[in-house]
Amino acid sequence: MAGLIRRSDIDEVRSRTNLADVVGDYVTLKSAGVGSMKGLCPFHDERSPSFHVRPQVGFYHCFGCGEGGDVFTFLQKMDHVTFSEAVERLAGRLGYELHYEDGAKAADQGNRSRLLAANAAAEQFFREQLGTAAAEPARQFLGERGFDSHAAERFSVGFAPNSYDAMGEHLRGLGFTPEELLASGLQGQGDRKPYDRFRGRLVWPIKDVTGQTLGFGARKLLESDNGPKYLNTPETPVYSKSKVLYGLDLAKRDIARGKQVVVVEGYTDVMACHLAGVTTAVATCGTAFGADHITIIRRVMGDVDNRDSHGLGEVVFTFDPDEAGQKAASRAFADEQRFAAQTYVAVAPDGLDPCDLRLKRGDDAVRMLIQSRKPMYEFMVRRQLDALDLETVEGRVAALRATAPIVAGIRDESLSIGYTRTLAGWIGMEPTEVAQAVRAARRAPARGSSAASAGRGPQGGAETAPGGAPIAAGDAAAAMAAESVPTIGIAQLPTDPVTRLERELLMALLQHPGEIPIETAKRALHTTFTQPALATVRDAVLAALEAYATPEWARSVAEEAPPAFRPLVTQLAIAPLPVRDGRTAEYCAGVTTSLIDRDLLRRKTELLGALQRTDAADDPERHRALQQQLVEVEAERRKVRGD
Repeated sequence: MAGLIRRSDIDEVRSRTNLADVVGDYVTLKSAGVGSMKGLCPFHDERSPSFHVRPQVGFYHCFGCGEGGDVFTFLQKMDHVTFSEAVERLAGRLGYELHYEDGAKAADQGNRSRLLAANAAAEQFFREQLGTAAAEPARQFLGERGFDSHAAERFSVGFAPNSYDAMGEHLRGLGFTPEELLASGLQGQGDRKPYDRFRGRLVWPIKDVTGQTLGFGARKLLESDNGPKYLNTPETPVYSKSKVLYGLDLAKRDIARGKQVVVVEGYTDVMACHLAGVTTAVATCGTAFGADHITIIRRVMGDVDNRDSHGLGEVVFTFDPDEAGQKAASRAFADEQRFAAQTYVAVAPDGLDPCDLRLKRGDDAVRMLIQSRKPMYEFMVRRQLDALDLETVEGRVAALRATAPIVAGIRDESLSIGYTRTLAGWIGMEPTEVAQAVRAARRAPARGSSAASAGRGPQGGAETAPGGAPIAAGDAAAAMAAESVPTIGIAQLPTDPVTRLERELLMALLQHPGEIPIETAKRALHTTFTQPALATVRDAVLAALEAYATPEWARSVAEEAPPAFRPLVTQLAIAPLPVRDGRTAEYCAGVTTSLIDRDLLRRKTELLGALQRTDAADDPERHRALQQQLVEVEAERRKVRGD
């Protein structure tokens, strides 16, 4: 087992890594001012973005839940890896060779990394097998559905040979242990020895948003296979079917760019959509579409609350017309209000899924299917009406009772009014009667209110977690001690003008040290800070001045600060500055000048008081000294102001 990674290498990997690029694999980030970016927090469910990233500083912080840290902390929390694994993963991404205190190399990067490596090796094995003679049934299956070798390559499709242990033998030859193959779900435990889980099947790798292979989905091909039609990797330390979406690694860029996601029901549907030009298609993996999938999509799409429906994204569901598809539609509708985006349903006229539609009618038909989508509300209303006899009074009354709550749930008031009138026409009732029923339904408890509000940050009452600068590897005791100390954040600071000025000076120094000469910074820092917490941070800034304006500047300040104040340092280094039109230099100069001028004014007031208390006749020397000091202070004030 390798020893501790050298601190110099850790710092080098950190300095070479762009935090925004790493976070951007999980969260869609948008500009939030000079040098700042923001998006939906990946650590708690929220409807408005409170997650800020400042790449130049190297810190992120969520002002909703309090999570914060650097790029290593981010990977540790997102992918549940150790500090060393996070460093090793980023080093691999950079192609940087790490060195260890005992001279060892990274032979073992931890259990999770080993499982991911095993999955990657298995994917390569399956892809190579697709070209063998034994894989003819797999190639035939793909060909019958309109997928050629280029499509198979694009989606990394492979073939698992119909052998008891061929894959396992291959992976053990690469150095993976039987325990790792069992833990990854690639093999199962037989009566005497482990066996390959996937045998004689077409295999799709299931990847996370960063493109790492977490598991597999496999389709039955052979008559002799007594297993289910589709077989997925079981739950493992790296694979949870409720938290992955097939195709998201390929679709994420276009989802973020076009503010649209298309949710289909199978692997071949994803392939068909992408090949037809609908490159925002994803699918669940052996489970129903649920809350975790919604959270993932919202983060990637940047789905945030808006005052109305204008400018929001689109979530388009495709469902089979059979009973299972209708149940899936009902489940999706139950969670519809978790999205700020508008939701739609696309169903082909003949009930064909995207794969069959492409095969029978071509790529244009798939694109037209998505373009002809209907609003989710309209789809659900129509579904309710189709089940009732509107020729009878009883049927019309039942229809109103069933559909009024649906219309009442429409967030856009103008759209709700329109649907109210349309509904009246559909069921043959007076608009005023329908409007009254909709208003009554709106006053009733909201559909799915408890589920929709759970964990929504401020709306859901999320608890505030301690955030802050990450603690270096090996500081476990310090980390435990820090967790037991109440932390201080920007939200706990007073809002008076004096505190605001002190806070903004520290923000300017931490975020834009290049705009403030170090001598000016020292002069400002040696003024009197009235707010105790900010005074403590000021002391940490002074202690770390050797690193001023270097890539390690903000981190050095955080390390100098007492544990309880590290979250405050992180927040000050992340929080957006009130700068307009990119006038960062002017702002930094202004806030620095204001603080120094305030301190000089305080000093002038003290000198004037002392002068009044001093009798020139009794103590002429002290009187002259005070007068001289007053002249010097006033001269410095004019210089600071530029007079």
